[in-house]
Amino acid sequence: MIISLTGFMGCGKSSVGRELSELLCCPFMDLDKVIEECAGRTITEIFSQDGEPAFRQMELETLQTIVSSEGLVLALGGGAVMTRECEDIVRGETVCVYLKASVETLLEHLEGEAEGRPMLRAEKSGELRERIENLMTIRSATYERTAHIIIDTDGKSIDEIAMEIKEVIQL
Repeated sequence: MIISLTGFMGCGKSSVGRELSELLCCPFMDLDKVIEECAGRTITEIFSQDGEPAFRQMELETLQTIVSSEGLVLALGGGAVMTRECEDIVRGETVCVYLKASVETLLEHLEGEAEGRPMLRAEKSGELRERIENLMTIRSATYERTAHIIIDTDGKSIDEIAMEIKEVIQL
């Protein structure tokens, strides 16, 4: 079984994924990190040099390769399920968990990180909230449609979220 974690940037996919993989005694993969290793560049460099469509194609190809694996926890990028092909793979080939966080929680986690996240770059410092709200409006229905399990992460620690996922999956 592959357990995939989806949700907005800053919701804790990578941190929860690492913790969950330890609880389940299985490997952990971060889709964005795998793409960076394969490309020899950061996600920011790929976006700026090749554009988002090229990145999304790399994301699809990498995801197709990973889902042939067995028994791992996979943290997806925040926009991975926004392409129909990736959404179909995640929904059909993994147990997908949506880590649902409020705009307030996301703001708290993402403050000071926007420059390293191509989809969050804003012209003015006060635009981060608006950018998160706009992207969440676009993405939230897809996250919910793709997920088999939805976990509300607000006010919970990484350990609590990972344990909740473990308990829900092992029912």
